Amino acid sequence: MFMKYAHHFHAYQPGDIVHVHDGDGSRPVEYEERRSPVAVKIRGEEVKGENWTRAMLYSYEHIADTLSRMKGVSVDIEPFTFLMLLRYHKRAFEDAVELLQRFDAVPTTPFHPIVPHLDEFEQGILAKVSFDFYAPLIEDRNVIGYWLPEAVITRKSARIVESSTGKKLVFLLDERQLLYDLPQAKHSCNRYGDSFVFGREWRISDAFAFNTLDVPGLVSATLSYRDDYKEQLGVPYLLFTASDLESLLGNPAQLDRFAGWMDGLEREGVERVSAMEFVRKKLSGGFKRLEGECSFGMGVKDYSSWSDYFDLSTDGKTSDARWLGYRRTDGRVFAREVKGRRVSQLWKAAFTRLFAELNRAVRLGVLKGLKELNADAEEFLVRYARVFFRDYYDYFGMETSLNYVLEPAAGNRDALRLGRVYYLMLLSNHSCPRFWENLDTRVAFGNVSVMAKALIELMEYFEGDELQSLFIESYLRLLNFDRLYHLWGLGTMPSMEGWETKEEAWLEALKSEVPTSGYNVVTRAALYVGERDLKGELRGLIGPYNFEWAVADTGHIPGEVHGEWENREWCEHRL
Repeated sequence: MFMKYAHHFHAYQPGDIVHVHDGDGSRPVEYEERRSPVAVKIRGEEVKGENWTRAMLYSYEHIADTLSRMKGVSVDIEPFTFLMLLRYHKRAFEDAVELLQRFDAVPTTPFHPIVPHLDEFEQGILAKVSFDFYAPLIEDRNVIGYWLPEAVITRKSARIVESSTGKKLVFLLDERQLLYDLPQAKHSCNRYGDSFVFGREWRISDAFAFNTLDVPGLVSATLSYRDDYKEQLGVPYLLFTASDLESLLGNPAQLDRFAGWMDGLEREGVERVSAMEFVRKKLSGGFKRLEGECSFGMGVKDYSSWSDYFDLSTDGKTSDARWLGYRRTDGRVFAREVKGRRVSQLWKAAFTRLFAELNRAVRLGVLKGLKELNADAEEFLVRYARVFFRDYYDYFGMETSLNYVLEPAAGNRDALRLGRVYYLMLLSNHSCPRFWENLDTRVAFGNVSVMAKALIELMEYFEGDELQSLFIESYLRLLNFDRLYHLWGLGTMPSMEGWETKEEAWLEALKSEVPTSGYNVVTRAALYVGERDLKGELRGLIGPYNFEWAVADTGHIPGEVHGEWENREWCEHRL
């Protein structure tokens, strides 16, 4: 059979940061972690963690054991996730490195933001850092994959990534993002700009991830994509699927289920090769090509993704509505079900806009500070990754000295404080708070906590400078998140059913899910950090607030309730 098969696993954990400790920027950040014990079961064995992140990272050891016996698999591990794996479970980290050196390691954007939602300056920094971080794992490959978080892509974002490497790229996307002009292009080697592109078959991918087909069903569904035309011509074609690495943990039998699926395909004569190996062989002549193959131009819908609310689609394609809280085509705010009730997603529109403004404020401060130091800002901020991810780079014997990092800043150590703040801002842009339907989650708390820390450090850096007021105002936006409804006129936005933008819907969406605090999670996290870090006159910013409600407890994430939590009612932080 000329059908080939590839599966990609995406590994990402945002961490369980509740408070970043003070630092001068010369060392990697240290932080206070959430303490909310939980366990998951894998093949009948219980894996326990001090929090969800630790439990997931500890479980990677079991995943690596299964994947080590696979072929045709590619993997990306988000850099901060990789760093945490090194810190918390070095043996699993070393197993993962060995796997990535054997398989196709796929670079991905650090900190897992929705890339097209960021300013182009941040996109450029992150693209360069992604290739620098993955350099020891991809140095011998001329064709490599690239994974944009949630696969959200625009042509402009793709160009920024392409311009950051000299290697040929294969963007790994979802079939619902692709705009086919030629029927023979399906499952073939297709171009996207200066790169190549594959879209996963989402129905099979989801059937595995959400356990809706058994092993024979998965094998049968895969074989149903047989292309008789290409089979007759003897032209290899690729069926591509993808899922989160954590999909292997959905139930105790998932690892065995995946192995059974792969074994079943092998028995049917389906060769397993990664999407990148498929392209390499097409380009080198190792696989026969259709006439014009690898020159077919594939359109990709801007702002499409792999995990949008597909029921909201108006064109049969995906978008980024899930993270915006409104449909991009008509701007209408919608609601989703959370724990049996309909909750307006208007909070996502506010959260998105707020973090865009806060990112802009931090960037302005950092670039102004670096300009005053006569630093090459872009080069310095790329090199600062060698401080932030120092343990990882040290593992591979790469340069991490402060002399190297500070060279673009003429050795001025004040630049380190600015580099630290900039990376805290990047760290606060994880996509996952806006992935879930409820605002009150551990991941939303983490993003806000880290951003609040960045703003407070800029207040201190620019003490006595008129720019300090910008960072004070920015911090107050976090502290007074509930007031943005009137400040920004959110009630004037159109809605799907007429009620989603009313003030009652806004307040209901912001309501605390924990009995320990009456504040919404954004206010709660900003206050939690402010109580610890604001000093002198700046402490007056939080004077009117109730510090007893400044806790790191949050609601549970719906996708994590299958875990065996010691506290099932809410995601606590035990002091």
